[in-house]
Amino acid sequence: MDRVLVVDKPPGMTSHDVVQRVRRSSRIKKVGHTGTLDPAATGVLVLLTGKATRLAQFFVNDDKAYRGHLVLGVTTGTQDADGEILEERDPGGVTLPQIESALAQFVGDIEQVPPMVSALKHEGTPLYVLARKGVVVDREPRRVVVQRLEVIRFEPPRVEFEIVCSSGTYVRTIASDVGELLGCGAHLGGLSRTRVGAFGLEQAASLEAIESARRDLSSFGLPMLEALPRLPLLTVDEREEQSISTGGAIDVAPDRLAGSLDGLVRITADGAELLAIGRESGERNGTIVVRPVRVFADQR
Repeated sequence: MDRVLVVDKPPGMTSHDVVQRVRRSSRIKKVGHTGTLDPAATGVLVLLTGKATRLAQFFVNDDKAYRGHLVLGVTTGTQDADGEILEERDPGGVTLPQIESALAQFVGDIEQVPPMVSALKHEGTPLYVLARKGVVVDREPRRVVVQRLEVIRFEPPRVEFEIVCSSGTYVRTIASDVGELLGCGAHLGGLSRTRVGAFGLEQAASLEAIESARRDLSSFGLPMLEALPRLPLLTVDEREEQSISTGGAIDVAPDRLAGSLDGLVRITADGAELLAIGRESGERNGTIVVRPVRVFADQR
């Protein structure tokens, strides 16, 4: 079954654990996810099944939204509540205006040094594997974007917040950095992902419900054609379908491609199945050339 599933990940599981459980219960060989969620975190985890796993590249740049809380005065080795306590400092003098000012400094384009306890790889080995052995390696800063970072509630030493950020942002690193900026240290006490791109927590199903459905996942998530609503839909005729299905380009009148995003479009022949993801690749005799990036229909 080729679908995009939105799962409300429970705490204490890796994203890979969730993938494995869905794979076992549904007996679908190909199951993947569009972005890792830390084991302690909960919330939206987008899974792809069957042919939909080939859509993964089109979710890479989706922004994420989270709600969480940081704990002032305590720093840990993993920057979250799972790590060993490294230092405790008195946060008693920290005020709400100081916290809001500190958070504001992390809005916009920022550079982050990824934590050692992460899935990033160093010479082929995940950093978290090295961290478990006590090995620390240099990590290059990465540029990420934080669109919004706001305090929701301040009950010392707990600071609840909401954040909207680009893919690849380590929220626990922001929590740790905010603590250092305030002079008292901090760690991420808890985190829930509330949105990934167009998929919100209100659309998510529990892992238990998905497992209970076993092989019939038709009532969960979305079919491939509906999975990328931000991309405009191009309906093709039989001749164009044949060309696209075999990797060929087609010439399309401009008015059929109004509103394309980054040149990408969803292509369908029947309005029900996703034939391909296409990209605009120049003009020819007053038409726009569209070439398939990924073809999902079986070749004829």
